[in-house]
Amino acid sequence: MHARSETPVPFTSCSCLLRARDIAYLSAYLPDCRLSQPSETGAVLHHRVKTFATFATVQPMAHRPEYGSKKKMAQGGDDAELLKEKANKYFKDKDYDNAIKYYTDALELNPSNAIYYSNRSLAYLRTECYGYALADATKALEIDKNYIKGYYRRATSNMALGKFKAALKDYDTVVRVRPNDKDARMKYQECNKIVKQKAFERAIASDELKKSVVDSLDIENMTIEDDYVGPKLEDGKVTLKFMKEMMEWFQDQKKLHRKCAYQILVQVKDVLSKLPSLVEITLKETEKITVCGDTHGQYFDLLNIFKLNGLPSENNPYLFNGDFVDRGSFSVEVIFTLFGFKLLFPDNFHLLRGNHETDNMNQMYGFEGEVKAKYTAQMFQLFSEVFQWLPLAQCINNKVLVMHGGLFSEDGVTLDDLRKIERNRQPPDSGPMCDLLWSDPQPQNGRSVSKRGVSCQFGPDVTERFLEQNKLDFIVRSHEVKADGYEVTHSGKCITVFSAPNYCDQMGNKGAYIHLRGSDLKPEFHQFTAVPHPNVKPMAYANTLMQLGMM
Repeated sequence: MHARSETPVPFTSCSCLLRARDIAYLSAYLPDCRLSQPSETGAVLHHRVKTFATFATVQPMAHRPEYGSKKKMAQGGDDAELLKEKANKYFKDKDYDNAIKYYTDALELNPSNAIYYSNRSLAYLRTECYGYALADATKALEIDKNYIKGYYRRATSNMALGKFKAALKDYDTVVRVRPNDKDARMKYQECNKIVKQKAFERAIASDELKKSVVDSLDIENMTIEDDYVGPKLEDGKVTLKFMKEMMEWFQDQKKLHRKCAYQILVQVKDVLSKLPSLVEITLKETEKITVCGDTHGQYFDLLNIFKLNGLPSENNPYLFNGDFVDRGSFSVEVIFTLFGFKLLFPDNFHLLRGNHETDNMNQMYGFEGEVKAKYTAQMFQLFSEVFQWLPLAQCINNKVLVMHGGLFSEDGVTLDDLRKIERNRQPPDSGPMCDLLWSDPQPQNGRSVSKRGVSCQFGPDVTERFLEQNKLDFIVRSHEVKADGYEVTHSGKCITVFSAPNYCDQMGNKGAYIHLRGSDLKPEFHQFTAVPHPNVKPMAYANTLMQLGMM
């Protein structure tokens, strides 16, 4: 919607509901204009309003010196409320982009309404624009420091960004204002637990190399019980037979034995740790590779990709571009399937790290909780170690660069810089490693503050300069839900692919994957829709605060 004019819409063209304050105005100036129903519309409303417009036109201004400005304010306020109600409806229908649009339009008419900012903040949270959500919640509190929902929204935004101390401060404020609010106290206590846990982890950390979970495992002496009839590695090795049995086992919602799970994790850590941060591959003219985006724990949609596009093999290579876990509640099944194929076809099945292969994200969005529920806290610690060895980017035929997030906060980054990144760690808050996992493209030139609150947004000129400097043709990235499962921007030089259809069971988007052939590297897009899955809701294992805060 375009910005509204300062001049009120003429009453003779008004078709909106007549509100209580309008009736008050009419009653003041037209005593015989009897409007008893605030919801009168259509011809009756048009007639009465037209009568009022005529009356207002002929009355001397001296008799109503302040009414013109009041009328404008009232009209603007009413229009803003209508826009807010329209936004609320879109929000209820889970059309968050349109909800944001109409909340924004309402704010253009009434920029001092804390509720509008708070509502838009929640819509931004739903679309993972945590930086924007934080800004809106903060603005709501600047307008009205007593607006309790604003503190909730800001706390949730900070939680999503892993800023637990800042979130705790806001929950503390709510508890002080509402000491008898059980919900507020519960959220404060949950957040306080996380802050204390983080403090404990820092306290026990040393400058020395942290001892690996692998060193404390005795896998050889782990016993597989007689009543376990599920898949087992053959002489400790992953085979195609094992993979097919495991996928079917998972499809029946059964759990892989912990000995097999540990065997896979230890072996895949060894394989990944030997890879460079920038993996470089060459496709022959007759070869193709399938590039998939985020899968986010949607195991049954992953199986559908393999059904549509074939199982991975030496002749059917894949690249999965990060965010394998979190949100979807079958993340354990997804990651063991992907790790299994990595072990089976180490040179033909490629995995890159996403921003959700990190401790903070896993703690908030479900993977840590899922691993602890299905296995143990120790196994999650091993997953954390393995994730740190996932490569950060992949270059195909020296022409196409693939990464999860996008390009960089500063110009001048080269492929050699990527090769040199020490990736065996949790990602920093800034720099090339952070950008590879977190940044997003934007349509306008230049760079801007990230909608996520981490890294940046980069424009077509930034993409053009990077590609020219590094002699590349285009980049492929993921990281963002797209209605069609993919999007081509920056004049064809920045491609987004997202492979989790109907994301979180609510976005209604298609999924997609891309074929790149060695002959020309021209991207071929293949779309697919979501398939049914067992009745386990997304975010079932997520942190309680995130589940409640997103409501």
